[in-house]
Amino acid sequence: MEVTAARSAGFCFGVARAVRIAEELARAAEKPRMLGSVIHNRRVMEELAGLGMTEITAPEEAGEGERVLLRAHGVGREVYDRLRARGAEIVDATCPRVAHVQRLVAQAEEEGRRPVMIGEADHPEVRGVAGWCRSLQVFSGPEEAARWAETAGEAAKAPLTIVSQTTLRREVWESSLKILKKQCTNLKIFDTICDATHTRQSEAALLAAKVDAMVVVGDPKSANTKHLTEICRLHCSSVFQIENADELPWERLSDCRVVGLTAGASTPASIIKEVIKTMSEEKIQGEGMENFAELVEQYTNTLNTGDKVTGVVTAITPTEVHVDLGCKQAGYIPVDQLTDDPTVKPEDVVKVGDQVELFVIRVNDVEGYATLSKKKVDAVKVWENIEEACSSKEIMEGIITEENKGGVVASVKGVRVFIPASQSGLPRDAAMTELVKQRVKLRITEVNRARRRVVGSIKVVQQEARAAAAAEVWSGIEVGKRYTGTVKSMTSYGVFVDIGGVDGMVHITDLSWSRIKHPNEIVAIGDTLEVYVISFDPEKRKISLGVKDRSTNPWQVFMDTYKVGDVASVRVVKLMTFGAFAEVVPGVDGLIHISQIADHRIEKPGDVLSEGQTVEAKITAVDEEKQKISLSIRALLAPMPAPAGEDEE
Repeated sequence: MEVTAARSAGFCFGVARAVRIAEELARAAEKPRMLGSVIHNRRVMEELAGLGMTEITAPEEAGEGERVLLRAHGVGREVYDRLRARGAEIVDATCPRVAHVQRLVAQAEEEGRRPVMIGEADHPEVRGVAGWCRSLQVFSGPEEAARWAETAGEAAKAPLTIVSQTTLRREVWESSLKILKKQCTNLKIFDTICDATHTRQSEAALLAAKVDAMVVVGDPKSANTKHLTEICRLHCSSVFQIENADELPWERLSDCRVVGLTAGASTPASIIKEVIKTMSEEKIQGEGMENFAELVEQYTNTLNTGDKVTGVVTAITPTEVHVDLGCKQAGYIPVDQLTDDPTVKPEDVVKVGDQVELFVIRVNDVEGYATLSKKKVDAVKVWENIEEACSSKEIMEGIITEENKGGVVASVKGVRVFIPASQSGLPRDAAMTELVKQRVKLRITEVNRARRRVVGSIKVVQQEARAAAAAEVWSGIEVGKRYTGTVKSMTSYGVFVDIGGVDGMVHITDLSWSRIKHPNEIVAIGDTLEVYVISFDPEKRKISLGVKDRSTNPWQVFMDTYKVGDVASVRVVKLMTFGAFAEVVPGVDGLIHISQIADHRIEKPGDVLSEGQTVEAKITAVDEEKQKISLSIRALLAPMPAPAGEDEE
């Protein structure tokens, strides 16, 4: 007989984590409790009982201050509340992937969607998930989904969120989805079958198709083991599910030429070892048995300082991150070994369920844990990225952390990058402190890994960006085209406006219809202006811009608003020897002759009026052809008697 073993077998990471937590609790707590079976395996339960673990069936059996373990399959939200009400301390061994499903159904209900799960309604995992929403629709497979779809009516149009039991057979999931997709119009689908489960099931199916008989090792209560057996029976006529080596059906295997072997996710390493040992003692030739044994040994392997390992994040606290390494040691990442940025929270760096690469920086075999570092792995990768960015001239982002002698320092992926003042992109006389705490784009110009020195330039990136923007402006510029620009500088005769990499000139006469002496009367440096192109010269790279809206003629505005005989509030804008010019509407001035300023003789207009003063004046004449207006203040004043002996003018 030849025996071929599947590569994936034994505890998955969620089960291994739950068992490890249970063992740690049993050794540490004075009176450890367990709410239901932590996993579906009789031998594991017996071993935990031997360590003093007591199983309870309801939260009310827990006493105040007692530590209570929650099973890998998870429980409903109200169980947590009942335990807290009893004053019990909760030790949560829920598989992170199951916890993810719980969050999905809770979120679905918050969004007004109906949660639907494909799985076994009586399975502890499904019952636990149901406890995180008010109503969970459960279909065991395509048959139940089809029956519901036929009678659902309007319910099929409701928004549904579909999840799966983590240990579900993939063909059951896919066939159920096929039916629901046909009948339902508003679906959100989350494939929550555990990757380890899928891999194990796929390997078992391929192996079962090649052998004369299959042996599946696992507890009869385990859904994972049961599904493995069902899958094997689809591809092989002789499948035997056993709990331990004592149940090996030798008399029925004796006629088989090739036998396949696999094990469920809740099967401990000790039982698998027994089966391997028994088969070896029977002198059976085993193809793949050595690899199978190596996989089993992974859980009992030890770690060494300096090892590079891969683990799965199982819990996050303010001070550390817990990691499952798939071995007997528990893994912990102190917060100071998570990232170089002290302002970042642990949950912003990693999430429960994330797979991360780590360095082992210390192993404590006595207490059974390993201290890990993520930032050391990241640092190696970052330096490689920095060197690659330097050679490829990639633009990178960083935050300016401090002002330094001769420049500033930026943090780029945790690496200090010095930026000389000449490369900061600021004017020569500007203070470097303006950049501190700013996020900037820069290019790495020099890397010396041995000296841990990196130099960068903001200016180069800005110049390239401005050149690209300028090229785009010149390629599409035309008279009349409008731009949104920023006032960059100012002179007595106008302002320069940046319209995207190119500066254009707005003459003072094109800033406003109103008469102004200096541009600072209406704009300031840094202001945003809506401008249009008056003219441009590509060879001299000059652009003339305007702000005044030429579609609105001020003279027409005046003609539409006033007529001869009307009284208007006007603003004195210029005093002359012969009278005063006053603005009637923006862009249109009228003349108040010196004889029309007062009802008596005056030497000069400044005796009565001042520039900027607003007065009431009557419109006495309008020359439409020459666009001239005559105004009179005197016409609104009561006439005064002339002095005796003075001729009337």
